[in-house]
Amino acid sequence: MQLKLWLSLCASLLLTVGQAQMNQIEFEEYQLDNGLQVILHQDKSTPIVAVSVMYHVGSKNEKPDRTGFAHFFEHLLFEGSENIERGEFDKYVTNAGGTLNANTSWDRTFYYEVLPSNQLDLGLWLESERMLHAKVEEVGIETQREVVKEERRQRVENQPYGSILEEIFGRAYQEHPYQWPVIGSMDHLNAATEEDYVSFYETFYVPNNAILSIAGDIDFDKTKKAIEKYFGGIPKGTNPIYRPEVKEPPLTAEIKDTVYDNIQLPAVIQAYRIPAQGTEDFYAVSMLGTLLSDGQSSRLYRALVDEQQKALAAGNFPISTEDPGLTLNFGIANMGVDVQELESAINAEIERVQKDLISEKEFQKLRNKVENDFITANSTVFGIAESLANYKMYFGDANLINTELDRYLKVTREDIREAARKYLNKNNRVSLHYLPKPTQP
Repeated sequence: MQLKLWLSLCASLLLTVGQAQMNQIEFEEYQLDNGLQVILHQDKSTPIVAVSVMYHVGSKNEKPDRTGFAHFFEHLLFEGSENIERGEFDKYVTNAGGTLNANTSWDRTFYYEVLPSNQLDLGLWLESERMLHAKVEEVGIETQREVVKEERRQRVENQPYGSILEEIFGRAYQEHPYQWPVIGSMDHLNAATEEDYVSFYETFYVPNNAILSIAGDIDFDKTKKAIEKYFGGIPKGTNPIYRPEVKEPPLTAEIKDTVYDNIQLPAVIQAYRIPAQGTEDFYAVSMLGTLLSDGQSSRLYRALVDEQQKALAAGNFPISTEDPGLTLNFGIANMGVDVQELESAINAEIERVQKDLISEKEFQKLRNKVENDFITANSTVFGIAESLANYKMYFGDANLINTELDRYLKVTREDIREAARKYLNKNNRVSLHYLPKPTQP
């Protein structure tokens, strides 16, 4: 009886998983007269709604002498607006039983609220205020300058290994604006005038540079009327929107350097140039990264941490960017392990994947992991709202939420080996040794 029950439960679970994989994510999209792209997804399974706005502006859209603006505005635009008192923005959401946040990357800035569905109008009002009536004035600018400085101290300057991305990107790029960190330069923020900040806001925080993506327990007709009410009257931006068309020259030789940090254990960081997200080779590179790093059974962790015990941690992560980006190998040395010895061990694992095809069993496990990650990322209304906006912004096709997985599953074992040979070669990388700062006399 117990065996029958177990088999029945397994069959039911497999059916549920299969249906989850096959279910299409339905959505509607349209554009307001002012250029605002709108995407709507209905899910009445729970009485919540995600309201999000994605602006096509990141650190790569900044001027070289005014870096950090995109990230700074992520903070500044919670200061308030003409109709929201300073410090009150968050309270509207938390008092309604919701959550909110924002994030900035090299390519975009993303704001969202997750609210009870009967508070949809609140989310729309807040985001329309952010788009049209934000307070870009000296008192808020000064306040957020200090906030960003403290964030930099905590996340970069006083965080062990916290400067890795800054050190890597600064060496991997000489021409492209990816060379400066998303958090930017504190000197640039200090030197900027109120006019600089107002100009940035009026250029990039406009409806024709944004996507409003809403997912959850909504009625399409009522939602469309509410969107028109809150966003329809916002004027289209008239300033030219800067999109860098810089093509970074290829690396022709390995860049090696040493960074001294407030750390106790040395580390090896290797960064390889990779193609932009959405390009044919990117999917093989991404799956290669999962093979090398995802979980304790991954290639780098198993070899360096479990078997050879040369590292406390090891892995790889490809960085998805709109323009050609990077994939990073890293290892933090075990006590008493020389950094050169650790680097040699990492290189040996890269050579393995360049030389030999992965086994069919490992390949199937990899495919399962990629498929599971893709489905999990789109299992919540917030995840769906973000994915729809991402695909629309970067590729002009929100329906990739239903088809993008196919591109990963078309990758073969041979494609993965070829990606390792093509991109993970020494002449295409920056290699850093992170070492503890010498003891001061």
